[in-house]
Amino acid sequence: MTEPVRIAMWSGPRNLSTAMMRSWGNREDTTVSDEPLYAHYLRTTGIDHPGREDVLAALDDDWRRVAADLCGPVPGGKPVWYQKHMTHHITADVALDWLDDLCNCFLIRTPAHVINSYVEVRSDPTLSDLGLPQQWRLFTYVREQADTMPVVIDADDLLRDPAGMLRALCAAVGVDFSERMLSWPPGPRPTDGVWARHWYGAVERSTGFAPFRPRASTVPPRFADLQAAADEIYARMAGHRLVTRVGR
Repeated sequence: MTEPVRIAMWSGPRNLSTAMMRSWGNREDTTVSDEPLYAHYLRTTGIDHPGREDVLAALDDDWRRVAADLCGPVPGGKPVWYQKHMTHHITADVALDWLDDLCNCFLIRTPAHVINSYVEVRSDPTLSDLGLPQQWRLFTYVREQADTMPVVIDADDLLRDPAGMLRALCAAVGVDFSERMLSWPPGPRPTDGVWARHWYGAVERSTGFAPFRPRASTVPPRFADLQAAADEIYARMAGHRLVTRVGR
């Protein structure tokens, strides 16, 4: 590869996004970045997340400067730059034209699984907190600009067949698959965001993708309307997801 591949993986929270970052971060040819737009999101929305002040102190909160950096030289000069992004960090004021310089991919997950996991950390999520409207906005922009269907990975498919899904993902973005993506050492990483202590406990204990286990497809009754709205957006994207023989 003569030009670096900048992979922007756009995910909502609780979507195996950090495990996916671990997978790419275990490659020898890849630099990873963890939620570089988080400070912009916190500053713009004023929302109170765990570790808010630490995040604001650690990251640039100007989305324009962050976007320019993400499209610039790859840290360490490596040929692959994996950027883990949360879709809800893209607030309405953020222009999207800088995405044209990235290889944009989308990580989705059954909304009931997301909601049931999310409420373990924050008790009253909104649809915007789950990042689905923002993910659809990004997906639509990329599809229209590139005039092709963006890469979509479903987290449940990834758990059912990690090797197959990662091979398919690597082929779709134009990099060679590495067996190193299937496992990693436990513990924190220097590339983890300062918010890791609030959110990454399970990933820090992991050494690979957990075996797939069927989960409840319903949520507590008070989240029924949220699930219905989330399911509608999720279904639009799920029809375009990468599949392997196991995932069919």
